Amino acid sequence: MNLRFVLAAVAVATLAGCASYTAGPTATAQLQPTRGNTTAGTVQFAQTGDVVKVSGTITGLKPGAEHGFHIHEKGDCSSGDGMSAGGHFNPGGKPHGHHGKGEHHTGDLPSLKADANGTVSFHFESRSIRVGSTANDIVGKGLIVHRDPDDYTTQPTGNAGPRLACAVITVK
Repeated sequence: MNLRFVLAAVAVATLAGCASYTAGPTATAQLQPTRGNTTAGTVQFAQTGDVVKVSGTITGLKPGAEHGFHIHEKGDCSSGDGMSAGGHFNPGGKPHGHHGKGEHHTGDLPSLKADANGTVSFHFESRSIRVGSTANDIVGKGLIVHRDPDDYTTQPTGNAGPRLACAVITVK
């Protein structure tokens, strides 16, 4: 068999396999501590079809504690306390709730559970948010880590307490 023919066949098969994988736009958020706090980290968002894969590592949290985690309506962290990021991102006008379970704000994300060193590394998928398209586009929005756990019921915030870190979500 001709070596060129074999190499060409392998190249075509490889490209065909790549064509079925449609990686979409990506975004990132560099969390900076709010005034008087030490919480910081990096969060990445990758759109693949109807799913956004969210991953990151955050440090400076209370060891062993759970922390609310939300996308907020404004990409503004200028106030020092994170309040300039506004309320939860909620283009659909839904009640606050648990991410992935029934109705919830687009910006309602799963709470974060810090380890014994105050660090959390996480990976989850969301069908609520989008990177770069539709009304649920998170690019240019704020990302907030809260001091307290989200109770998933208190309207409209989940009673997650003060904002420990803030970031603006930007296209990667």
